Amino acid sequence: MMPDLGKYADTVLSAYAVSLVLIAALVALSIWRARRVRSDLEKVELRGKRS
Repeated sequence: MMPDLGKYADTVLSAYAVSLVLIAALVALSIWRARRVRSDLEKVELRGKRS
């Protein structure tokens, strides 16, 4: 059930939408970066074992 937001409904709902999109983008960026860093670390570890 959604509360009556009156004349500010568009503003409030668009703010919520923008916030959700930004949070989703931050989560996706964090996951992408973590995978990249893990891959780089594995490469460095393999180089260290060969020496």
